[in-house]
Amino acid sequence: MLQITDLTYRIGGRLLIEKASVTLPSRAKTGLVGRNGAGKSTLFKLITGDLASETGSVTIPKNARIGQVAQEAPGTEETLLEVVLKADTERAALLAEAETASDPARIAEIHTRLADIGSHTAEARAASILSGLGFDEEAQGRPCSAFSGGWRMRVALAAVLFAEPDLLLLDEPTNYLDLEGTLWLESYVARYPHQVLLISHDRDLLNKAVDSIVHLDQGKLTYYSGGYDSFDRQRRETMALQAKAKEKQDAQRKHLQAFVDRFRAKATKARQAQSRLKMLEKMQPIAALTEESARPIHFPNPEGRLSPPILKLHGVSTGYGDKPILRGLTINVDTDDRIALLGANGNGKSTFAKLISGRLEAMSGEVTRASKLKIAFFAQHQLDELRPAETAVDHVRSLMPQAPEAQVRGRVARFGLPTDRMDTPAKDLSGGEKARLLLGLATFDGPNLLILDEPTNHLDIDSREALVLALNDFEGAVLLISHDRHLVEACADTLWLVHGGTVAPYDGDMEDYKRLILQGPEAARKAREKEAAAEAAVSGQDKRRDAAQKRAQLKPLKAKIDLAEKEMARLQEKIEKIDEMMSDPEFFTRDPDRAAKFAKERAFCEKKLMKTEEEWLELSAEYDEAV
Repeated sequence: MLQITDLTYRIGGRLLIEKASVTLPSRAKTGLVGRNGAGKSTLFKLITGDLASETGSVTIPKNARIGQVAQEAPGTEETLLEVVLKADTERAALLAEAETASDPARIAEIHTRLADIGSHTAEARAASILSGLGFDEEAQGRPCSAFSGGWRMRVALAAVLFAEPDLLLLDEPTNYLDLEGTLWLESYVARYPHQVLLISHDRDLLNKAVDSIVHLDQGKLTYYSGGYDSFDRQRRETMALQAKAKEKQDAQRKHLQAFVDRFRAKATKARQAQSRLKMLEKMQPIAALTEESARPIHFPNPEGRLSPPILKLHGVSTGYGDKPILRGLTINVDTDDRIALLGANGNGKSTFAKLISGRLEAMSGEVTRASKLKIAFFAQHQLDELRPAETAVDHVRSLMPQAPEAQVRGRVARFGLPTDRMDTPAKDLSGGEKARLLLGLATFDGPNLLILDEPTNHLDIDSREALVLALNDFEGAVLLISHDRHLVEACADTLWLVHGGTVAPYDGDMEDYKRLILQGPEAARKAREKEAAAEAAVSGQDKRRDAAQKRAQLKPLKAKIDLAEKEMARLQEKIEKIDEMMSDPEFFTRDPDRAAKFAKERAFCEKKLMKTEEEWLELSAEYDEAV
């Protein structure tokens, strides 16, 4: 169990976390969400003790082991398998002691403990984790120093997963992974035998791998059961209810204040006015929950429509130096294609994207591009190509040297950068702001084809949704490489698989591909055949009967919703009539007994209305899920 109690932390004089409390059950898989800069990574450091809180405490069970991915990836001459095996420090220490121990009793204890912790299966488990994260058997035997930083971070992730700490802290683990590694991690975390606290902006990961969400907002921690979609629904319902409650309270305060203002100076009403003033002072204001949505992203549409195909490959091979990576490519891209590339890192997805964009020449074959084809290319490494000392306005002005200042700033605003960040040097922008700036610069001239290579690494969930909307509004063609499954499913109409040195359309959807990754090709094929057979067995008549049965099952639920709506309307009407009568100040003196009766009746109706509204929201949510 992880318990956080009244935790407060300031950074640079700014109150980041304020008297935050939450309790997470043992073995819970929890996603930690919140806008960028809310303090999620800081909370991790408070949990591990790397930072000291101003007040409050973090409590975990005694002797519980906390594990997180090392900040620096290993770069030694040890093999990947050796690095991962060393992460289980108890096993490594026992094996070292077994080499030198001479006491028979101690030797027996060592081997008993090694058996208890499954030492004999350690290499197989480590190899399985490395394989899931994209390292084949040959790669596992190579030294860490032979791999780039991104691949080493995967080794660091494999090491902490192998160690199986009692509390596993993962901070944006998919930033180093491709889609295949993300799908594997999603399944692994869901099956992990101990407690997990996960920071991620990957909506699918937060829906499939965790069973609860903790929201860090305005310095407070709020616990929600279920995955991200469930959290999103519950929060919106809470916001709607609280907004209604605030609206009612504001009306009540206005009414009381009007009475006080009107009769405070009147001797016969002074005591009543004073009483209402005290009511106002005691009334705790209801704060309206605000949702900080991301600024929209806009991609300019191409000026003219080109004749399809806009790009054609025939027998093309390409690679680096004299080493071909992709061979025999014969494929077309049309004006409105929405294509997502699948395939593990190292198979050539980025190579194919560079070939399409013209950044890489063909070794053989023929590449035909439409004469007026404009291609925009975005890749994460291009963030380093921004001019560090120049602002977003400076970058755009260089593309619009004759344009007035207002027009330049208006164009920057369409990138989704707020006004107060337009004059910030690029080196001081956040990762998400740099990504928005680079996306805007890449698409500045209204491309016919937009190529995006992992565009979401620095974008939070709301910004990813803004990207989805921008891509769906864009009228040109899109070629997408992303580990974000939600982005792929929301934007791509066609899947191409990059595998075995070639690129070909993938005959299946993302669920089929997930099975292919996790179960292997044969199991995926059998599962698909089984689904197809089951679907074929359901005739049109069966479907109509099922639909009729579903309508019959939902009929009582719909009747309850209708009844609740009528009751809400009746109560609202009754409250309005009472308010109308009570708005006359003379009413209280003319017939005080009747006035008191109506006041009680109004309070009763208001309480009943709130309860009915809550029931209506629950019934409506249940109905929406059922249909």
